[in-house]
Amino acid sequence: MGVEKISSYDVLNAFFDEGSFNETDAYLKGESGEAEAVTGYGTVDGVDVYAFAQNVDVCGGAMSKAQSKKITRLYDLALKTGAPVVGFYDSVGGRLEQKYELLSAYGEILRKSSKLSGIVPQISVILGNCMGTSALIAAAADYIIMEKDAKLSVDTVGGKVSAQDNLSSGNASFVCEGYEACVDKAKALLGYFPANNLEPAPAFESVPAYAEPDKLPKYFADEGSILCVGGGYGEPVCTAFGRVNGYPVGIIVTKGGVISSDSAKKMTKHVRFCDAFSIPLITIVDAEKFESLGDASKLISTYADATTVKISIISGTAIGAVYIALAGSTAGADLVYAMYDAVVSPVAPKAAAFILDGSIADAPVAQQDKMAMDYVKANLTAVKAAEDGYIDDIVDTDILRDKLCSAIEILLSKRVSTLPKKHTTKV
Repeated sequence: MGVEKISSYDVLNAFFDEGSFNETDAYLKGESGEAEAVTGYGTVDGVDVYAFAQNVDVCGGAMSKAQSKKITRLYDLALKTGAPVVGFYDSVGGRLEQKYELLSAYGEILRKSSKLSGIVPQISVILGNCMGTSALIAAAADYIIMEKDAKLSVDTVGGKVSAQDNLSSGNASFVCEGYEACVDKAKALLGYFPANNLEPAPAFESVPAYAEPDKLPKYFADEGSILCVGGGYGEPVCTAFGRVNGYPVGIIVTKGGVISSDSAKKMTKHVRFCDAFSIPLITIVDAEKFESLGDASKLISTYADATTVKISIISGTAIGAVYIALAGSTAGADLVYAMYDAVVSPVAPKAAAFILDGSIADAPVAQQDKMAMDYVKANLTAVKAAEDGYIDDIVDTDILRDKLCSAIEILLSKRVSTLPKKHTTKV
């Protein structure tokens, strides 16, 4: 079953607050009449936002010089005024009769979108077909939302194009059923973002936290505020947005074992976005090692470069490179907390016990495991790490939310001067 074709005006009116939508370039025409997209601005929950929607009623929403002109002018307005941009995609492709002018049209949109990256948040919503070069434009946004029957791929002949394929590969952040659900998801996501990289994210009224101490984010975050992004890609690591005492925060949760290559990439993207828009980042650390040296190196570099508020919570095990990358001095965390039963070790705890306590290897084999665990419990604890100055405080779930509320409030005024450079060379 194909995607239901919805008028671009219906989509934009559903997206913007009632009566707030103002169309831009309403009379701009192309070679065959109306341009193939509708552009404009309005408010979403009272916040200024720019948006465009490809108009399937005009030549199937095909990309053209006229459509490109409307969209790039919208990008220019967003750059001047510092407001997010949301694009709704549904197109049969491009106006091939325009040949090289069509390539220029695609290129100009990509250039403008890249220029906006990190200055204002960008969201792409795929409501139908988005193939070929149009997929590159959509993928330039920070987050992609797809209708469950929509298609997205740079490969116009074969390839994995379904919404589920894109969710599994990390291209899409959300898959929703129906255009209204996609619109609602885009509006919800915008609620965690500042308008641009110079303004703070909007604060909301604080609400009580969940009462689930076995699930740390749900315990310290405001109830109903957690929005996971990334779908099943890079599991078991979870990336999310939430609110703590009304303040939007980014959340990363490692859930034990190995941080895979996909997980590291997922984390890197989340850190970069939060840092670009100065959204405080809370990292819950519980992992033993990284699967991929290259992706671990990029993640470490990203954490080190990030100047946003960074708070790490060691909830389980933090071993070697994982501690260094996510909680140690390399991560540049402003504050590091740990749960009472956390373990911090330079290598695997059992191996550390054998290396640091030579008597274990000399003991009978049947006793070695118990002796190793006794050594770990006595010498590789969070308390020991705190005594040596590597952890700021030991906490339990009863006080964690209060600790985070106070920390975020004081750290929001954080200012960091960095050495002049264009960008890191790690990509």
